[in-house]
This record gives sequence, C-alpha cells and structure tokens, in this order.
Amino acid sequence: MSKTTSEVNNNKKRSREILFGSFLIIASFLLFLSLSSYFFTWEYDQSNINNILDRDIDSKNILKKIGSEISHIFVYEGFGASSLIFPLLLCITGLSLFFEFKKLNILNTWSWGLFYIILLSLIFSQIKIVFPFLGGTVGYEISDFIIDYTGIIGFWSIVLFLTLFSLVIHFKILPKKVTVDFLNQEKKDDESDEIEGDNLVNESDDFNTENLAHDEVHTKIEVDSNNLNKTHEKADDVVMEISKNKEEATVDDVSANLVKKYGEFDPTLELPGFRSPSLDQLKDYGSGSIQIDEKELESNKNTIIETLRNYKIEIAKIKANIGPTVTLYEIVPAAGIRISKIKNLEDDIALSLSALGIRIIAPIPGKGTVGIEVPNNNPTIVSMKSVISSQKFQNAEMELPIAFGKTISNETFTVDLVKMPHLLMAGATGQGKSVGLNVILTSLLYKKHPSEVKFILVDPKKVELNIYSKIERHYLAKLPNSEESIITDNKKVIYTLNSLCIEMDNRYELLKNAMCRNIREYNQKYKSRKLNPDNGHRFLPYIVLVVDEFADLIMSAGKEVETPIARLAQLARAIGIHLIIATQRPSVNVITGIIKANFPARIAFRVTSKIDSRTILDVSGADQLIGRGDMLYTQGNELIRIQCAFVDTPEVEKISEFIGVQKGYPDAHLLPEFSGEENEIGGIDIEDRDELFEEAAKVIVVAQQGSASLIQRKLKLGYNRAGRIIDQMEAAGIVGPFEGSKARQVLIPDLNTLDQFLKNDN
Repeated sequence: MSKTTSEVNNNKKRSREILFGSFLIIASFLLFLSLSSYFFTWEYDQSNINNILDRDIDSKNILKKIGSEISHIFVYEGFGASSLIFPLLLCITGLSLFFEFKKLNILNTWSWGLFYIILLSLIFSQIKIVFPFLGGTVGYEISDFIIDYTGIIGFWSIVLFLTLFSLVIHFKILPKKVTVDFLNQEKKDDESDEIEGDNLVNESDDFNTENLAHDEVHTKIEVDSNNLNKTHEKADDVVMEISKNKEEATVDDVSANLVKKYGEFDPTLELPGFRSPSLDQLKDYGSGSIQIDEKELESNKNTIIETLRNYKIEIAKIKANIGPTVTLYEIVPAAGIRISKIKNLEDDIALSLSALGIRIIAPIPGKGTVGIEVPNNNPTIVSMKSVISSQKFQNAEMELPIAFGKTISNETFTVDLVKMPHLLMAGATGQGKSVGLNVILTSLLYKKHPSEVKFILVDPKKVELNIYSKIERHYLAKLPNSEESIITDNKKVIYTLNSLCIEMDNRYELLKNAMCRNIREYNQKYKSRKLNPDNGHRFLPYIVLVVDEFADLIMSAGKEVETPIARLAQLARAIGIHLIIATQRPSVNVITGIIKANFPARIAFRVTSKIDSRTILDVSGADQLIGRGDMLYTQGNELIRIQCAFVDTPEVEKISEFIGVQKGYPDAHLLPEFSGEENEIGGIDIEDRDELFEEAAKVIVVAQQGSASLIQRKLKLGYNRAGRIIDQMEAAGIVGPFEGSKARQVLIPDLNTLDQFLKNDN
C-alpha cells in the first residue's frame, strides 16, 4: 500500500496508453511500407495470393508474404490508392496516445478519414490510367451501382456534391469568404481596415465563477459594393461593426472545462511521494488459524447437556462455532422449554465447566437457538497484521474503516467510523482499552492519506499516546503556537474542544455557502472544481478526536469539558468531526445521559460489575468477559462479541517512525485559535487600532454576529489578526465580552449608529 489506489490506477492507465500508442505508430509505418511497395510488386505477387503458408513461394513486397496479403486486401479488394490514408490515421491515433494529446478528437479524425477514403476511391475508380485497380474493388462496385441508376452525369454530380460538402463542413471554405477576400485584394490600396473573422473567446483560467463578465465577440461586416468603381463616399463602402454578447457561462460549464483541462483536484498531491506503512511493520503472532481441540469440544458439549438435564431441560440439537478465544455452542431446546430457565442457569453452567466468562444469549437474534459462549482453553492471538491484510478490510469501501478484530465465527470485523459516528469505550484497567485505541489509529493510518484525516490526541496519563508524536507533521492537529501535539494539560484540552467548536461552526458556514448537506458532498464538489478557493473554500479532512481517559477530564474540568463534547457529539457528524472517548470508570457521573445519548456506538471490555456493564451497554454481559481484548460491540441494536486485535507498542513505534521520516507538511494541521476568556481588554489605544478596524466593524454590525472567523472570511485575514480586531472592538464597546463557543453580542444595531459612534470615538 505504498501508493493510493487512484494513483496506481492512473499509472496503469497511462502505461497502457503508451504501449498501445507505440504499437499503433510502428504498425502504421509497416502498413505504409507494405501498401507503397504493393504498387510496384503487385504483378509478381498477384499469382501467389492465398498461398501464405507455402514457404517455397517468395514475395517481392518489402514485407514479404504478410505485406502482400495485407496490401491485396486493402488495395485490390478494398479502396485502391486511397488506402494509403489508413496508415496516416493509425499514426495520428498512436501519437495522440503516446504524447497524451487531450484536445485531439480521435473519433472525428477517423470519421473524416473514412469519408475521404471512400470519396477518393470513387474518383479513382473512373480513372483508367496508371493502374487497373486504382479505385479498388469497393470503389468500382459503388461507382458501377451509382452509374447504373443515375448515369455518368449523375455519378459526377454526386462526387461534386460530396467534395463541396467536405470543403464547407470540414475545411470551412465558404463562397462568401472567398468573394470578400477577392474584393479586399482589389481594394487594398483604398481601404485601411481588413475583414476579420470571428474572434475566438479565450477560456478564462481564473477559477472565479461569480465574476464572469459578458465576453464580446466582435464581427466586422463589410457590405458588398455593386460597383467597384464607385467612390468611397458612398454608403456601401462604409464598414459597420456589430457587437454580439456571448451568453454567460454557468458554474457547471466552467468547472467542467477546468476538470477537463486540469483533472479533478487531488489533495494527496500535496505529499505526492507519501507511502503508507507496509505490513512489515506489524508482527505476525503465528498463522492466525484456529486450532480445534476435539476433546475439549466434546467435553464441553457433554457438560452442557448434563447440566441442563439436571434441571430437566432437554436439548434437541447442539452446534459449536469456534472463534479465536471463545466457542459459541448453539443449542435448540426441546419443545415446551422456557428460555428464561436456561438464562437463569448461567452461573451453574460456569461452575460445571470451571470456566470464567460464560455468557448465555437467549435467544440469539435472528435465530431460533440459544447461545452459550465458553472460553477456549488455548486462545489464539488475533494479530493486527492478520486483520489489516484481510480482504474484508483491504476492499472495504468506507470513508474511515476500522478493523477491530475477529468475531466468534473468525471473520474480520470492520466498521466505518463515519457511520457510528462517535464511539464510547470503557473497561477496567488492563483489559485492552489502550490496545483498542491503537487498533483504531493503526487501521486509519494504513488506509487513509495524511490529507484525508487528522487526529487530535488527548492523553491525560501522558504515556499512552506519546508514541504518535513522530507523525505530527502528517496526521496530527493542534492549536496554533502549541509546542506539544499530544495534549496532556487539562486546560489545553478545554481550549482544544472550544477550538473544535469554532472549526465546526466554520465548516457549517462553508457547507451552507456550497449548498451541501455533509462533508462528503462538499469535498466531492471541491474536487470537481465547483467551489472557489478565493471564497474561502478548501478541502476538508476528517478530524478524529481521541480521548484516552475521559474520567480524569470530568473530575478536573467537569462542565467545561462535558458541554463542548456534547455539542460536538450532537452536531459535528455532518462536517467530518468524530469523537472516540475511552474511560476505565464507566460510572454515571462520568458517562452522563447527555454523553450516552449522542454516542450510539459503544465498546465494552471486561468490567468489574453488572452495574458498570449496564452503564456502558445498557445491558449486562461485559462483566462476563474474560479480558485480554475480549470485548462487546454495539451500535444500538445487537451485541457482537469480538476478540480485539493485538498491536504491541513496538509495532506502533515502527509505524510512527516509518511515517515520520517521510516528507510531511511544514507543521501540524492548525485548528482555529482559542485563547480563552479575556478579562482585561480595556486600555487599548485608539492609535494602535488595526487599519481595517472600521471596515471590520461594519462587517460585524451588518451581520450582527461578533466572531473572529466572520472577519477572517470576509476580509481574508489571518485568525490572529482577526482576533486582535475583535479584542479592539470589545475595548471600544462595539461587541460584548467572550461567551465561550458562542458568537459575541453586537452592541451597535445598525450602520448609522456605528458611523455616529466612530465619529464621537475619534
């Protein structure tokens, strides 16, 4: 996976064009030699036609028997001397493919070529000198057919019409144009102006489709004089200029022309040499195939049947489905058995099997069976390499694919983060939570280019996510002027979350102006060059916020963290911001109702109590897991038991180092600046105000929205300068104080009041 799929496909397509073009150029040269030679050797070779397999018979054609056979078909049985146009058509086609002449219309060239081949064949068929086959069999047959029905005069009339047709339609030679040119030549000493043809309107390379002007096509028409000897004072000699307005081009027309000329916008070309990590960076923990222990399966089956019989529960059928760490025994109880009786025997079956982690699914959704999950005595390690290399992950047509691990049926479990759209993870210490986060990040690093996704990593523990600091200039996003790309300070977490809210508002403004519903439509429109960068539009990468320990943030910051998190979870899906929150303490004061309501996708590793399981999953079951990556996944419907893939810290370090040494962007992806509430804004001197202060104030008053991002977009300023202007407006009393992620209140109602205010202020 060293190159993106689109780049590999483009290279393959271009290679095929070069090879096929080379073949056509060589073939055209050989065909030309063969046909040219035939006019000098046809008498000798004519008697040996159709004896190509006889090696005793020779040919005088320059290409021997193959040349004489092909030439006989083209010249004698085909179109005669006009067949020499065929090599020319082949050569033009080959050159257009080899040198990638985009503007050459191959179909149009071949259409006119075949037209002239037939026309010349008809003309040559009536010329009885030089060669008897000058018009070829096709020319003779067609001309004889026409002469039989129209006579020789009718034949030449048709030929004359076809000739005029080619002159007018193909060569654009018009009688009026010839006459005017002749008259101009006669009167060139008397007139200073010349007849000009229609001026071609140059296609604008400028991307701005909003300011398209009415291009004018000027045509000078000179009225013909009835008498060339008249003096120049007569009205007939006056040149009149008529101006015609061309219809204004639409956005679709301009974008289609730009795509045709430059191709679609490709964000990956900013780092053209970037190579995704290879599978060599991942460790292979065995073959990954499950070892079946038939004795263990038989023993567990007998134990389950005997335990149920002790409680007078008969089984009609039992089936084993073997997974990497857990085996699912599907049983069909006999008629009349209540499912609740089997469900209540969970602890008794666990005692009989002497196993930790017995889980009963009664019934299995979509099946008429009851499931009993029993851990294997010798579990198989699911390596990250095995799930990354699986066809299910490699061929996944998803925006943000994640390969979590393998299910009980030993299938790679792959989901799309965009469809979740946010993920809540919980589990006791040491049960696989941090490995699960590494699995998510590794999946995205293997599948997405740095231009397509950015990560914001929050690590209050300061040691778990630090290994990703090497990919800062490729995949990470951070606040401006922030030294560390991995966020460990709780105060910076608050700033980052509020900055993300500003980014969300900015993106929604872009989507509104582009009339798009989500980031996928917006980026597709931008790639098709239908959006103008001069209007602030840009390609929007997905942003994934990863929080390793959410409980620590809630304890230290509380509502300051919960409020922006809830706001992002409610609104950020459409504009490509997705949240992944992990905690080792899934209590109700950490995972509140607001958080749970906006995180439909949840993962539970092993927890210590049924209460914690219900808090994270709304049902029990996570307390029955066996740990070491054993997890339950839900997206609002059924629970799926998965063995999470294992990716060790040294593997992640190798991947980070492989990416980090490559050429990256000058800096990490910068989020909008957020400096927190400023309490001491007063004291700004009027003379220190920005030169665009008054213009920015008018923008704010007209919009009645006090935000630095609005000034940034309207006046095309950097965010730092726009922020200083907002502070100056607060000091002047034009806008109110900072109110978190909300826009500031505008204190002046209209422009007239603003003008009076500025006069008094000055």
